[in-house]
Amino acid sequence: MPAEHFDAIVVGAGPSGNAAAYTMGKAGMNVLQIDRGEYPGSKNVQGAILYADALERIIPDFRETAPLERHVVEQRFWMLSENSHTGTHHRSDTFNEEKPNRYTILRAQFDKWFSKQVREAGVTLITETTVTELVKNEAGKVIGVLTDREGGPVYADVVVLGEGVNGLVGQRSGFRPELKPQHVALAVKETHFLPEETIRERFNLADEEEGVVIEVLGSVSSGMVGTGFLYTNKESISIGVGCLVADFAREKIPPYELLDRFKNHPSVKPLLKGAEMKEYVAHLIPEGGYDAIPRLTGDGWLIVGDAGQFLNAVHREGSNLAMTSGRLAGESLAALKAQGLPVSEENLKLYRDALEESFVIKDLRKYRKIPRLLEKNRQLFTTYPAILNRSMNAFLRVDGRDKRAKEAEILKGLKTSRGNWLNVAVDMLKVARAWR
Repeated sequence: MPAEHFDAIVVGAGPSGNAAAYTMGKAGMNVLQIDRGEYPGSKNVQGAILYADALERIIPDFRETAPLERHVVEQRFWMLSENSHTGTHHRSDTFNEEKPNRYTILRAQFDKWFSKQVREAGVTLITETTVTELVKNEAGKVIGVLTDREGGPVYADVVVLGEGVNGLVGQRSGFRPELKPQHVALAVKETHFLPEETIRERFNLADEEEGVVIEVLGSVSSGMVGTGFLYTNKESISIGVGCLVADFAREKIPPYELLDRFKNHPSVKPLLKGAEMKEYVAHLIPEGGYDAIPRLTGDGWLIVGDAGQFLNAVHREGSNLAMTSGRLAGESLAALKAQGLPVSEENLKLYRDALEESFVIKDLRKYRKIPRLLEKNRQLFTTYPAILNRSMNAFLRVDGRDKRAKEAEILKGLKTSRGNWLNVAVDMLKVARAWR
């Protein structure tokens, strides 16, 4: 382990850690990045959607060299019942723009590429190394880290914690509380390989550059708070499902069993026909929202990415919040370095203010009521998707009954499922208030 003193140590080589390290490296800072994986990306998992704007603000010409799969031209939303789905979708040729807005990616390949850019920016990277604890001086200021390697502490002016949602360094140091099961989801994902032309035909895509994303709500989560997803890559399909850890513990449903049910649903199974499954991974996702954000800064340290609960569950956005928080951290620390100011809790107000002014905190604050709403209203995942599918089935079936009788049956089913119309009205009001 290097013995020199660094301007900054970044713990983690995910999107937030890479964004912070790259930004500081490009600003001329002496940065050490430490990751426990065999290589950057080996421990990182995501659906995965890359939101171009967040990365473009860090590496403007990333499209020239980054390993991108497909740019998304169509978004589908499905409400699933046991044997059907009702949904909507948006497809637009405007997404076939010169610089597309969203891409599907494979994290192992993408993170290797991102790490290469970080190293080319002058950052020193050490892998297969675990940070075991933070080193503090007598005043309690963080001045470095200890690792599982020999050689003693490594010192720096600041430590950036981009260690992910389940990172233990910040928790052991008392900067983050222990994760609550209702504030984190467990997601499992498989990658199924298919010929490029097969994917193009099944999803009605013009070429190997266009892609489709499907987000799923309803029976996919078996009554738990969770969602499913399906993303098209160039020669593979990423499919997965995630639910709150608290729900998995209560319901005793193995995650792989939930995913198997999803894959064999009549609306999904044809999309995977003939595919070869080559990868199964699991990861934790921060779902606590605004009210679960921990303390983000202190003397000599700050938190970025999933470790800060920076994920917008409503819009299924995570990597853009991670990269943006990492970039803002890097810019703030570079500014303090340029001004010769110490990395103190007071001076790190620069980072906290930058977050407040960004979409990261604004979006999380806007949807701060959503996590509790979903946790306390399971009918949004069970009753209403089932009613919607039954109603559409009745509406579209021509069987000799008059339409007025069918409409009465649909309305009666809604009322019966929720007890009375007041319950239905209250549910809709809850959703409207949480969305404001």
